[in-house]
Amino acid sequence: MRTKESGLGISTAAAAGLAVVLLVIGLAVGAFAIGPAVSPARVETVRVTERVTVGGATVTVTAPGPTVTVTRTVAAGLTGEVTIGALLPLTGDLASYGENSRAALELALSEINDYLNRIGAGFTIKLAIEDTETKPETADAKLKSLHARGVTLIVGPQTSAEIRRIKSYADANKILLVSQSSTAPDLAIPDDFVLRFCPDDTIQGPIGPRLAKEIGATHIIYVWRGDAWGDGLYRTSSDEAKKLGLTIAGEIRYAPEKKEFSAEAATLADTVRNLINQGVDPKKIFIEYVAFGEAVAFMSAAADYPELAQVRWFGSDGTAQLAEILQDPKAAAFVTNVKWVNPLFAPAENEKKQRVMNYVKQQLGREPDAYAYAAYDILWVYALTLLQVQKVDADLIRKAMPEVAMSYYGAIGRVVLNKAGDLAGADYDLWVVQKVGDKYEWTKAGVYSFTTGTFSWAAGFSL
Repeated sequence: MRTKESGLGISTAAAAGLAVVLLVIGLAVGAFAIGPAVSPARVETVRVTERVTVGGATVTVTAPGPTVTVTRTVAAGLTGEVTIGALLPLTGDLASYGENSRAALELALSEINDYLNRIGAGFTIKLAIEDTETKPETADAKLKSLHARGVTLIVGPQTSAEIRRIKSYADANKILLVSQSSTAPDLAIPDDFVLRFCPDDTIQGPIGPRLAKEIGATHIIYVWRGDAWGDGLYRTSSDEAKKLGLTIAGEIRYAPEKKEFSAEAATLADTVRNLINQGVDPKKIFIEYVAFGEAVAFMSAAADYPELAQVRWFGSDGTAQLAEILQDPKAAAFVTNVKWVNPLFAPAENEKKQRVMNYVKQQLGREPDAYAYAAYDILWVYALTLLQVQKVDADLIRKAMPEVAMSYYGAIGRVVLNKAGDLAGADYDLWVVQKVGDKYEWTKAGVYSFTTGTFSWAAGFSL
């Protein structure tokens, strides 16, 4: 009897036996092709010739030729170069942050490609770095340029204003943005194409008012840049100030593109002077200033008013470890004198962090900010996720990345993302500028604990 399906001279029983053998062979080949979760797939052509034994007897399979040859082709994995874009503020208000992230990415790229070559992954990573100038409109143009070149995986951008500008385009075109430093709470949206390897400002926001309360301040004045990030941080901080019973004694919001601050400094000095004239102790007045690189010009202007040197000052992650302020003697002297405290999420202490720190210091002559460590980790997690999924598919990578990140221990430590795709939580280092010899340097003065909501300070430091 001939089976119509095979078209070969073979009994029904033999056909069944052959089917079993081929199924086993297929499963074996399939298992080989898939391999471990992060092992690269290979294109393999397997030729198998089988004799089938059924019921203890050997069945001869007849075909045009002496044997039946079964050929199976396993699906191809990634090969060649995979381009990942990086939108960094290499100029503008966050230029030093962008430079730090670029150096960290360069180190990660070298390590990743060395690793991929050693394991025979079949592909390597290429970086396409673009300068956003710390401007949302430039970030928009650079993202569209990268997309036109087929790039759908991005490190950055660094600011929330930039992400807010480009988010709808990224979501619509399935372009994955993984930011090392965007923290605006209103961008914490589940299932979108934005992930962030940093906590959002619902964690940072309460730190300033809680510090004010701890040191006995009763009045708080807010000064902030009016963009997505500044407005969001102001809201979370002022909400906490109200809960703690602090008096909000003044609010000064300015355009993010502003570069000259004589008017704002004068207004701030008037507000402080009026409070002092009303009998408020200057040490009970707390100024929270939320800014980027324009803080250099603002602090230089503030230094002209003696009243502003008598009160307490607090900053944000937008100015913590800002290299530019160290280069302006007037601004640096003022922020040193007032002990301007700036919080920045705290990476874990580990060998990877030390390696990144050493590399950036070698390249740029300074210690990197925390977001540079996050940039390093983002590129590594991209590479590991590509090894996992074996496909340049931003949607697939977006879904796989949180799980891959959770099993990765990086320069910032454990990378656990919440439902919105943001770092779930972190302690914050508290940075101040101090004069060391004839130079000004950023120094870690303390730590804010995310879990306990308490402050601890370095030996010898006090506010």
